[in-house]
Formats: sequence, C-alpha cells, structure tokens
Amino acid sequence: MKTGAQVIEEMRRRGETVTAWANKNGFTFQQVQNVIHGRAKGNWGKSHAVAVKLGMKKGEIINS
Repeated sequence: MKTGAQVIEEMRRRGETVTAWANKNGFTFQQVQNVIHGRAKGNWGKSHAVAVKLGMKKGEIINS
C-alpha cells in the first residue's frame, strides 16, 4: 500500500496534478486531498473509493 507522500511523488513523476487526477476519476480536488493527507481515513463512501483508486488501501469499489 502506498503512503500519501508516495502518491504525490508518483503524480509528480507523471506530471499529473491532483486536480487532473480527481477530475479524471470523478472526484473533487478536496476529496482527494483529504485522503492523501490523512484527513479522511478512506473507510466509507467517496474517501474509500479515492483511497482504493490511489492504491492507498486494498478494497473493492461497489457502485450503487
């Protein structure tokens, strides 16, 4: 599993901003920032989906 710092470093290597990643994946900038910086733990809802897509936790994303 990746840390927030690793996620940011990967985005920098790709030249991708948090905003661009968020828009591409259907999230808001703030939702992604909150997960990366640990303000949202990623246990439920959108923060869970963000954490899984960023590779910060294992899990499934179930769209209802």
